[in-house]
Amino acid sequence: MIICQISDLHIKARRRLAYARVDTAACLERCVEAIGALDPPPDVVVATGDLVDDALPGDYALLATLLAPLRPPLYLIPGNHDDRAALRSAFPSHRYLQQWDPFVQYAIDDWPVRIVALDTVIEGASGGELCAARLAWLERTLAAAPATPTVIIMHHPPFVTGLGFMDQVGYLNPAPLAEVIARHPQVERVMCGHLHRSIMQRFAGTVASTCPSPAHQVALELAPTGGAGFKLEPPGFQLHWWSGSALVTHTAVIGSWPGPFPFHDMRPD
Repeated sequence: MIICQISDLHIKARRRLAYARVDTAACLERCVEAIGALDPPPDVVVATGDLVDDALPGDYALLATLLAPLRPPLYLIPGNHDDRAALRSAFPSHRYLQQWDPFVQYAIDDWPVRIVALDTVIEGASGGELCAARLAWLERTLAAAPATPTVIIMHHPPFVTGLGFMDQVGYLNPAPLAEVIARHPQVERVMCGHLHRSIMQRFAGTVASTCPSPAHQVALELAPTGGAGFKLEPPGFQLHWWSGSALVTHTAVIGSWPGPFPFHDMRPD
């Protein structure tokens, strides 16, 4: 099984530029094209939040149009830039978004690897957290399938990264979440967004990781004020390959690149 992860799309209505500089709509178009060219194709695509930039209906209408060419099943979760009601309204055929109201939390049991989605959004805040009710839902949901390999998808990564500015708007209190996950060894990965970079850390007996954006990346500055800006570094997405016994992650760079070339010399003697 191959899980493709995209994150932090930041789409704006009428294809307006994010931060007056980034053409996020064109970036997502290139990302969708790159995913469509993969051989073999991924089995599913998960989008881990900050799907749009301003949480307006027009943002989501454009997002739905841009994502429509994707062939694999698509699973969405909100980030701090998103609005739950507007997301549900823009994707009415995505019935999993309705599994639990008011939060967008759900479990997908259709694949060799179970997908459990968490909603870390705090209304009106950039940082994230899971309240007691959301954590209790996670406990029940993981306990229902203890023998099935599982990935958790959530927007805010539950660890400190060293990017000082971004850590200030990160996940507020990871200890209760870690306690829940540590009780469920079938969790193979906690897959997150928010950081616009590929980052990973061992967490609660598993691995927590973040995904690059198909648009702009947070500046890599490991300092108390680091990560306060963005760079137009090569965009990307991730492919999580389930071998049948382990989850292996590859970070793909979006763009047109020469190759592939053979490793051996093809010139005649």
